[in-house]
Amino acid sequence: SLRVSPDLLYQLRHDITISPSGIAFVKPSVRKGVLPRMLEEILKTRIMVKQSMKAYKLDKTITRMLDARQLGLKLIANVTFGYTAANFSGRMPCIEIGDSIVHKARETLERAIKLVNDTKKWGARVVYGDTDSMFVLLKGATKEQSFKIGQEIAEAVTATNPKPVKLKFEKVYLPCILQTKKRYVGYMYETLDQKDPVFDAKGIETVRRDACPAVSKILERSIKLLFETRDISHIKQYVQNQCMKLLEGKASMQDFIFAKEYRGSSAYRPGACVPALEITRKMLAYDRRSEPRVGERVPYVIVYGMPGLPLIQLVRRPIDVLQDPNLRLNATYYITKQILPPLARILSLIGIDVFSWYNQLPRIQKVSTMSRTEQECRKGTISQYFTTLHCPVCDELTQHGICNKCRSQPQHVIVMLNQEIRELERKHEQITKVCKNCTSCFDRQIPCISLNCPVLFKVSRVSRELSKAPYLRQLLDQF
Repeated sequence: SLRVSPDLLYQLRHDITISPSGIAFVKPSVRKGVLPRMLEEILKTRIMVKQSMKAYKLDKTITRMLDARQLGLKLIANVTFGYTAANFSGRMPCIEIGDSIVHKARETLERAIKLVNDTKKWGARVVYGDTDSMFVLLKGATKEQSFKIGQEIAEAVTATNPKPVKLKFEKVYLPCILQTKKRYVGYMYETLDQKDPVFDAKGIETVRRDACPAVSKILERSIKLLFETRDISHIKQYVQNQCMKLLEGKASMQDFIFAKEYRGSSAYRPGACVPALEITRKMLAYDRRSEPRVGERVPYVIVYGMPGLPLIQLVRRPIDVLQDPNLRLNATYYITKQILPPLARILSLIGIDVFSWYNQLPRIQKVSTMSRTEQECRKGTISQYFTTLHCPVCDELTQHGICNKCRSQPQHVIVMLNQEIRELERKHEQITKVCKNCTSCFDRQIPCISLNCPVLFKVSRVSRELSKAPYLRQLLDQF
């Protein structure tokens, strides 16, 4: 290190800046550095792009393009710090700059937090500070008061820091949930005249890609109900309805598909229990050329299986579940391991136990009413030996297909059963017509394997419902 005499430092005191880590830098008036010049241009360009986004917010295409560009500029600015601090792999490492940035950022943030907490007229308290941002709590403040105080805080903090350090007042969350560090959600207002808030989430399951779409949809809808109604009973009713749909087999399988990245067979240790790898092994056993590309996302679902089977053996391809009527989505796993835990992390902050909502639900086991030929297939679980004891006309319990009350009205039974069969066939005809129009093939059925097509899952559901028709015809033959 360079040793400089105290006398020389005193003479240069107006031309140098000493960082908290003890590194001295000359001021811009003496010489402007390469990195400050580059970063200043990048940050100014990013601000210009973000302002353009506000001007074209009604045009979704332009907004998406500008958002991608501002994120790219942000990434360049962010990695510049890592570029200077990389002492092993960096091409132009300068540890002094990296250390100075870390220490100066911490000092600036702590000074800003102290200023906000010590200024009594604002009545504000910093509840969270991370790198270059602060979350300020204004208890009982309205939206108008929040914007006014927020602007005052930004101006006061900016005045205490040297140029070009500037604290920008970004947005107001009303209301907001701060779960943990880097995980928060709220209704966002960016301007005072903004009437409708924007749902803004960071770090929680609504914006993460490691869960199935159902988790994101249910969590987002529950949070919106909490923000808009402030009534827990509405959230409870909604969550229980979604759980019942899944338990009854009425939910779309498209919302319960996981898609995890495949890293290549050589990237996993021997015996690794990874769903993407397990699916790939099954695909390779069928066709050696069907291995996914490295980085490709492999879709899979979790199904019911024999008691005691490990979870990795319950992994199936979505297309296999569509083709095999004996496979059912594992509702217990999806509810207890995927849907409820994210909700619990949010609602436990206000003392709500969401798992008790699930425990209050009846345990429903859907029984398929298939014809005898279909029932003769190999049975692997006890549920496949169940038979329905409900009358298809009035839904009352009975030991004989049609209950005694309905048997006394044979004409009514015939009309109702024929009407149900006709409705099942009509639904099947309509949905298959959509597929035929899509494939432009009307003389034969072409199998569809596009998991992005919502009609594919509707066809499977309607086909399973149509499997009741032979059973209903057997009942009709009794009259």
